[in-house]
Amino acid sequence: MAMNMPVVVKLPTWRRRVLLAAVLLGFAALLGRGLYLQSYHKKFLQEKGDARYSRTLVLSAQRGKIIDRHGELLAISSPVESVWASPPDVKIDDTQTKQIAEILQIEPEIVSKKLVNSERGFVYLKRRISPELAAQVMKVGVPGVYLQREYKRYYPAGDVTAHLVGFTGLDDTGQEGFELAMNSALSGKEGSRRVIKDRSGHIIEDLQAVKVPQDGHDVVLSIDRRIQYLAYRELAKAVELHKAAAGAAIVLDAKTGEVLAMVNVPTYNPNNPINIKGKTRNRAIVDMFEPGSTMKPVTIAAGLESGQYQPDTKIQTAPGTLKIGPATIHDSHAHGILTVAEVIQKSSNVGASKIALTLDKKYMWDTFNQLGFGTKTHIGFPGEAAGQVRNYKTWRPIEQATMSFGNGISVTLLQLARAYTAFANDGELKPVSLLKLQDTPVGTQVFSAKTANEIKAMLEMVVLPGGTALKAQILGYRVAGKTGTTHKLGAHGYEKDKYVGSFVGMAPASNPRLIMAIMIDEPNTAGDQYYGGVVAAPVFSAVMADALRMLAIPQDAPNNNVVIPTDNLPDSVDDVKEII
Repeated sequence: MAMNMPVVVKLPTWRRRVLLAAVLLGFAALLGRGLYLQSYHKKFLQEKGDARYSRTLVLSAQRGKIIDRHGELLAISSPVESVWASPPDVKIDDTQTKQIAEILQIEPEIVSKKLVNSERGFVYLKRRISPELAAQVMKVGVPGVYLQREYKRYYPAGDVTAHLVGFTGLDDTGQEGFELAMNSALSGKEGSRRVIKDRSGHIIEDLQAVKVPQDGHDVVLSIDRRIQYLAYRELAKAVELHKAAAGAAIVLDAKTGEVLAMVNVPTYNPNNPINIKGKTRNRAIVDMFEPGSTMKPVTIAAGLESGQYQPDTKIQTAPGTLKIGPATIHDSHAHGILTVAEVIQKSSNVGASKIALTLDKKYMWDTFNQLGFGTKTHIGFPGEAAGQVRNYKTWRPIEQATMSFGNGISVTLLQLARAYTAFANDGELKPVSLLKLQDTPVGTQVFSAKTANEIKAMLEMVVLPGGTALKAQILGYRVAGKTGTTHKLGAHGYEKDKYVGSFVGMAPASNPRLIMAIMIDEPNTAGDQYYGGVVAAPVFSAVMADALRMLAIPQDAPNNNVVIPTDNLPDSVDDVKEII
């Protein structure tokens, strides 16, 4: 019987060649892929590899301080910690989850969602907590959870300086006020460092300091925190007493133009800026209003400069009305013949209008512009308004007349206060500043010294018996100033029972050192207690009395007797329905 012999199958030569070719092509593909990755994705792969054992950490820069002119803190940053994690490195159990949630006062589900169920490589658990609380989190010992040093902004003066200083957001970026305006200088520049971590996510070695953080610069404001508090206190009292919608006040150094105080009501707490809608607006700079009779000194100064008038020039204001075309201008009382000085003292609309109508329109318009009306002061504050002064070429006689007593022209409170520096400095208009100045700035000569001093003497008469601002008097000091009362301008014209009461004054009148402007928006009209001499002048008196003594400014009328007004002469309020 024959034995079974193995069957030898001879494969076709082409199959061996195909197999060899496939193997060679596979090697070629792998080699090509490797070359491709090394050439075009080298940086990406290196970053992925580095991420498994190294990380670049941000080193926060400390934000600069905001301080007042005497070094008192208005804004400062305190060190805090932020808890962050790298979810791929986190190893945590339910007990640790509950511990961290309890320490940070958040729901355990939120902790789990961020640490366990997150696909991100970086998450914050909670930002800006106290170092003590952060230390408790780290004691739990969860790998992949770290701390990052940050800074939290604190405002020692709170709501008193809120509109000036502003506040920062969660990332320490300025949101309002000088925090926003000077954000670049205050912020500084962040640094960073590169570290190595082990398999559990713990940092075991610093590789290098990539960038050293640069702390922000300090900002020194012109504000005097003491005067700021005085102004805020008295303004808040006045707004509450007269049930007004709002108010603003500014105190200037008459010699340098530095803003010593700028306050607004209502205000807010920048340390906890919630429910602040409508409260962050710095009305003293961004709100425009018609200045009313506080504009009369400007008109009279233009008349004196023109050479057509002297302080004792007589103006016939009887019968207390002036008809221009179909419109009629009114005085609150019929005064008869008044001198130019008495037009200011009695606040006569008719007298101011008659003077204005004899002036060249362009000359009057130039005077307004030289005093800064219609242009920004460039004080460097966000949202500053320019006001509005219509071009003289479009003026009709009635418009020229009403502008003489502050209707048909819009200004900011800062512009108004600045304009009065010309009367305090022999006709020289000073620039204004919210930053502390090292030297006294050179201003612009708008009026002659003779005209400025004559106007100043007229403004003193306003505060004396027979004037409209008896309540602005200060014991021991001479005061010069002017009241204003206007119907409030709304979206559809002048509003019947809504007013703005204002006062601008300076003291001591013999050599003015301080100028203060106050605006009370929509005071209660009950009992005619809405005039500038009633609602705004007392704020001036209260603030200035303390501020002058605080600054040790010598009295210029030590024996004067303050007149307690029983029947304060009201301002002239224009019946705007008839004249516009």
